[in-house]
Amino acid sequence: MNNETLALHETMETHEILNFKTVCLLRSNLMQGICFDNELKALMEKDVKQSIDDINELLPFYKQSKLLQ
Repeated sequence: MNNETLALHETMETHEILNFKTVCLLRSNLMQGICFDNELKALMEKDVKQSIDDINELLPFYKQSKLLQ
């Protein structure tokens, strides 16, 4: 059987991961403004880019949710 939608528990878990990655993205992005250490600032920029990639990778799964249809 080819099921194109996520089960409810999968939707909830995907939603939780998306929330977590969004918080990580916002926190690293905001902390860059008050950080004076260039190495730490570079790590936070890398985290921002990785979080954006992670969110973009998760969105297609989240769009398969039964709740969004």
